[in-house]
Amino acid sequence: MSQITVVETDTIKENCYIIAQGEEAVIIDPGNDSEEIIAAVTRLQVKPLAILITHAHFDHIGALETIRHHYHIPVYIHQLEQSWLNDPDKNLSSSYRYAFTCQPAEHVLEPVETFQVGPFTIESRPTPGHTPGSTSYVFHEDRLVFSGDALFKHAVGRSDFPEGSHEALLAGIRAQLFTLPEDYTVYPGHGLSTTIQQEKATNPFFK
Repeated sequence: MSQITVVETDTIKENCYIIAQGEEAVIIDPGNDSEEIIAAVTRLQVKPLAILITHAHFDHIGALETIRHHYHIPVYIHQLEQSWLNDPDKNLSSSYRYAFTCQPAEHVLEPVETFQVGPFTIESRPTPGHTPGSTSYVFHEDRLVFSGDALFKHAVGRSDFPEGSHEALLAGIRAQLFTLPEDYTVYPGHGLSTTIQQEKATNPFFK
């Protein structure tokens, strides 16, 4: 069974996740506060193997370069957002505190892909709408899904950014997340965790 650690980063309160199994781990969305993320990894006494990016907005990639170079690990991202890493307008950092860029990801994912990182078998599922390449990562063995800014507890992500689509957002959640078993735990990019069952039953955007 994997251990989930949440590091809430920056004033936007983005959730960076460290998923550990034994002495190995993957990191999802290192949004900022690299020192806190590194401190959490040190406390856990694990070795990070990779970084998974749900989408390339600045609040999910702010610490990406520091973390990848500190641990010398590869980055995974949806193919539609590889170029966003190096585009401050696309990743929205140009309209926040300061513009920044990241180097290209080492692994560019197809919309639906199952891949192996150490002991972790991970499925990427497309959940666009917040951004075109928004991706949810499913860990079937642990019955977990990391939904980025697509699905939240009792809410869904914003779709008013450039290239966003509310219709695509709801359709992707229905097709890619609500078809998962209802006992899967959902860990979103901001806020508290929930379950597929709870969101199907109570999320007001699907009434």
